[in-house]
Amino acid sequence: MIRIDEIYNNTLWTWLKKYRPGVRLFTCDPPGSTAPHNIISYGSKDVIETNYTLFFDVQYIEMDIHARTFEEIKRRNADIYGRVDSPIGFFITSEKDSDDVDKICDQFGWQSRYYFYWGWAVLDWYRGYNRTWLMKEPNERTITKTFICPNRIIGGDRRHRLLILYHIFKNNMTNNWISCPEVCPDEKQPIDELLIPLKQIYPDIREVFAQQKFPITFPNESNAPMTSCWLTLFEESADCLLYLVNETIAKGRKLHLTEKSFKPICLKMPFIIMGTCGSLRHLRSYGFKTFSDLWDESYDEEVDDILRIEKVASLLHNLDKLTVEKKQELFNTAQEICEYNYNHFYNGRFEKVLETELMAMLESI
Repeated sequence: MIRIDEIYNNTLWTWLKKYRPGVRLFTCDPPGSTAPHNIISYGSKDVIETNYTLFFDVQYIEMDIHARTFEEIKRRNADIYGRVDSPIGFFITSEKDSDDVDKICDQFGWQSRYYFYWGWAVLDWYRGYNRTWLMKEPNERTITKTFICPNRIIGGDRRHRLLILYHIFKNNMTNNWISCPEVCPDEKQPIDELLIPLKQIYPDIREVFAQQKFPITFPNESNAPMTSCWLTLFEESADCLLYLVNETIAKGRKLHLTEKSFKPICLKMPFIIMGTCGSLRHLRSYGFKTFSDLWDESYDEEVDDILRIEKVASLLHNLDKLTVEKKQELFNTAQEICEYNYNHFYNGRFEKVLETELMAMLESI
């Protein structure tokens, strides 16, 4: 098991020092930060070999935010740019098939490499929950609601969460477990301001949201707490047919999953992922199964970001109209897949897939 807070220092860097001497590794500390002043570097400028290689690792790309960070990486490596024996730079990310990664590599003359950072993160963060009694076993759950949908950050590149909430509110699906802050804790903007640019997509979006009282919280919560590295909401999840995962990224050409997509797996729940095109396919590539035998998962291959949101909303609406008896039946039927996914996660098979991928990435450098 890799400790995610030590993956750069104790895993990537130690391997690179041993097998690729003369290398520099750049990343941000803490992981996930983007500010140039958080850049840390491994490796000495005093040893510059002909095959000198430059590395940078980042978990996901927000072009406007990361532009200054990438420029700072280049500034710190001014001694190697422009040399006759042009060193190869590798941009290591947790985004796959990404237009943004391609743009960065074209701009800086880097090659891209991929490994699933978030896969290692969840194995670290959610370890041990299979040894607890925090969750009701599936055969003990009584399904009374269709879905649970936590939302914390709703601004910036995560306004897709407001779009799916628009459909939830407009289609009277509020009798489910939903959370949404009144002010985005990241952008510090009130929800009504965040909705303004979305009027171009849905002209009545502000009116629809005005009918709701914010913040919307789960029982015993007074805000939208940060719970990325913990499993929570055990009682609420036990009421629900499925977990609606509102992923961090849900637009553009890229494959990018985070810890959010693994919470339902560790809770033994079916799920719908509101992410980028191909998110379910990407998850299946790591050995997990999804639920196309139970409901229509064609939304996952919709390339138009707004149409994909609408297809997810339509699927939710159809499921929400089912009787509680039918929802219970669907949940019970899904348990064969849920149990498989849970065991794949906790019994070491997922880790072996990640290890094979990580070593292949390192050896390709």
